[in-house]
Amino acid sequence: MKTTDVIKSRRTIRKFKQDRIELSILKELVDGARLAPSASNRQPLEYMIVEQPELLEPVFQTVRWAGYIAPRGNPREGEKPVAYIVVLVKKELDSPLVKYDVGAAVQNILLGAWEQGIGSCWIASVDREKLRGILDIPDRLNIDCVIALGYPAQKSFVEDECGTIVYRMDEDGTMHVPKRKLEDVLHIAGRRQTE
Repeated sequence: MKTTDVIKSRRTIRKFKQDRIELSILKELVDGARLAPSASNRQPLEYMIVEQPELLEPVFQTVRWAGYIAPRGNPREGEKPVAYIVVLVKKELDSPLVKYDVGAAVQNILLGAWEQGIGSCWIASVDREKLRGILDIPDRLNIDCVIALGYPAQKSFVEDECGTIVYRMDEDGTMHVPKRKLEDVLHIAGRRQTE
């Protein structure tokens, strides 16, 4: 699949098949993240893979799912993630620029996962202290976000935004995600908007 095809077809997935993801694939996703651009090449990020079955439910209890479609859109038993990647920031290298590093690294993980047929959900609403305790994350690291992973058990489609950005789940469980049209977000310097 071409990179542009991966970018255009990737959507957030919140319901997963229960097939295990090989550890080698998860390591490959982290390898892609570590190669993302980094402000001043400071490389402040570290990553923790969670794929041991006994840790999945405790980690699941620390994250909050999408408000627009809760609780119906939340993963239920038999739909929960089968792995997580926790994105961590070295405290001594934390700065306002870290958000750019995180964005680039996470996007690499999301696209790399989708290319492998793996769905993902980038979650920033996390009980960080509870998660720190569950995973024994050292104090030298801040928890930025969690990426839930698994093979998709739902479909998700892009639709043109028509007055609302609120995504929805239909009666079949399919996600409909409104995105602004290209002509609504694109500006070309030195040209009139009508060209």
